Amino acid sequence: MIENLISFSIATLALAIAPGPDNIYVLTQSLVNGTRSGLATTAGFISGCIVHTTLLAFGISAIIAASNEVFYAIKILGACYLLFLAYKVYKSDAQISVSATAEKKPYIELYKTGVIMNLVNPKVLIFFLAFFPGFLWDDSGNTVVQFYILGIVFMLISFLVFGGIAILAGTISRFILKRKGVGVFLKWLQILVFVGIAIYIVIP
Repeated sequence: MIENLISFSIATLALAIAPGPDNIYVLTQSLVNGTRSGLATTAGFISGCIVHTTLLAFGISAIIAASNEVFYAIKILGACYLLFLAYKVYKSDAQISVSATAEKKPYIELYKTGVIMNLVNPKVLIFFLAFFPGFLWDDSGNTVVQFYILGIVFMLISFLVFGGIAILAGTISRFILKRKGVGVFLKWLQILVFVGIAIYIVIP
């Protein structure tokens, strides 16, 4: 058991650090809205992982993945939601969105966005389905408990890594936001991230 958890922790750490749609989104949110906003987004992603762990533990993930129609529908839903978020950013005022004195997005809104983005990304579901079973340590034991233990380890490590990204990016944002034109840059950076994740989701 200990050996499996150590191996799983190392693999999770490597995956969390590697550039991906989730940590890139946390990075952009922290740059635009500050550290706390990045942490709220991170908390949303981690909360979504609770749902994925539950679906995996009770075999629902395998059922969804086996249905091409359901899986495709989730893909389209996720891509549409992300494109909608990109449109909202496009319609926003770039200068206001990064102003130090402007009203920032409510943390609960960022949290909800993180949760929804995690849940409507079918590749997260497939990742859990492919990644977690290989680290089970007792095939004859209670797999539900084992999946939840792995899920907790995964969420803890991911939160620490993503939280570190949020803190670092939030600190940097205090300096870069003072530069002229950075508002337009960050606005389009957010749009590109949303569109990029949408494309990532629908590509097989």
